[in-house]
Amino acid sequence: MTDKKTKIKLENLHKSFGDNHVLNGVNLEIKQGESLVIIGGSGTGKSVLLKSILGLIIPDSGKIIIDGKDVTNISIQQRGEITQKFGMLFQGGALFDSLPIWENVAFGLIQNQHIPRKQAYEIAIEKLRSVGLKEKIAKLFPAELSGGMQKRVSLARAIATNPEIIFFDEPTTGLDPIMADVINNLIVKATKQLGATTLTITHDMASARKIADNIAMIYDGKIIWRGAAKDIDKSGNEYIEQFIHGKAEGPIEVAV
Repeated sequence: MTDKKTKIKLENLHKSFGDNHVLNGVNLEIKQGESLVIIGGSGTGKSVLLKSILGLIIPDSGKIIIDGKDVTNISIQQRGEITQKFGMLFQGGALFDSLPIWENVAFGLIQNQHIPRKQAYEIAIEKLRSVGLKEKIAKLFPAELSGGMQKRVSLARAIATNPEIIFFDEPTTGLDPIMADVINNLIVKATKQLGATTLTITHDMASARKIADNIAMIYDGKIIWRGAAKDIDKSGNEYIEQFIHGKAEGPIEVAV
């Protein structure tokens, strides 16, 4: 059996905002079909790292390599070609309030892939069903749905274009534990069916354990541990131990 190819590779990534050094030499590799979850507290660089990969933030130095191509400083046109590979589930869902549910799901299909609306509607219904939602909600608006249903719609949109790479930004934020577990299960199901490579950032350890093949922890702008999700409880890393057990005392300094 041959090794899977590297889908995303970060090399010595640095990013500062004034005197605030957020990323301090991040090195990370994600294989094709792998589900990697990055854990870490607030202000440790998770979001900046994700936005850098998405091209929303330009790093000060280092490389972001996707499918063997350095995409760190590419043109807008080249960036558009790369982002065609991406799906994204935003932390707050980020649904368009003025669009019905089916158009939210089909947004990328219509706007980026220029698929006819009738065909886009059929794909949207298929994706809604795949996350446990019925066609009858298709013409409702986001405000008419519960938070859990909105999150499912966001997941349907993230997978609508059959992306090669899917990013999840705190996917269970704002959900009760039961609905969070439902979303976690749907994420696992949807991404496995697509064979997608996924990168998730979260501080929710229940979510991390459920959806990750591997987990990496970021602290002080660096990856300080990476390993199989099943091994996290025996990491031997004092930062990991403090984080996963939610202890105030330990090497991680807590701002008060």
